[in-house]
Amino acid sequence: MMELWDILDENGNRTGKIVERGKPMKKDEYHLVVFAWIRNSKGEYLISKRTANKTFPNRWEITGGSAVVGESSLQAVLREVKEELGLALNKDNGKKIMRLVYPNTECSYIADIWLFEQDIDVSELTYQPDEVCDAKWVKKEQIEELIQENKFVKHEFISKCWTYI
Repeated sequence: MMELWDILDENGNRTGKIVERGKPMKKDEYHLVVFAWIRNSKGEYLISKRTANKTFPNRWEITGGSAVVGESSLQAVLREVKEELGLALNKDNGKKIMRLVYPNTECSYIADIWLFEQDIDVSELTYQPDEVCDAKWVKKEQIEELIQENKFVKHEFISKCWTYI
């Protein structure tokens, strides 16, 4: 199915234009990407493992993806987590902790990073087969180790997040 994105300006405002995923965007056009840190009451973070068929195969990551036409940042992050992990996050347990702008000639984007506080039983998750093959709770130090071992998708913002979470 074709995925359509709202085109945003550098401030995150909708321009009224849309673009199909994978199609080139013009200079100064952005789309919205969301990421969800999910932290439990023990201070651990839920990470998921990408399937072998994806880019960055078999690496760990935090759940995220692109907002589709008409979605708010919150709607997009809740949908992505539900799609990839089968997990219905409580929107009242979440807060946007950061917004970063990534200009790029091919596919510029604005990243909203969310933090949700919620206890979840990993054994009850339902993985989207084409996206996720595993999930687990880990401490911050374990994420840092996975990054050093090149076993975690390296997003520039991860080190910045520790200040806010």
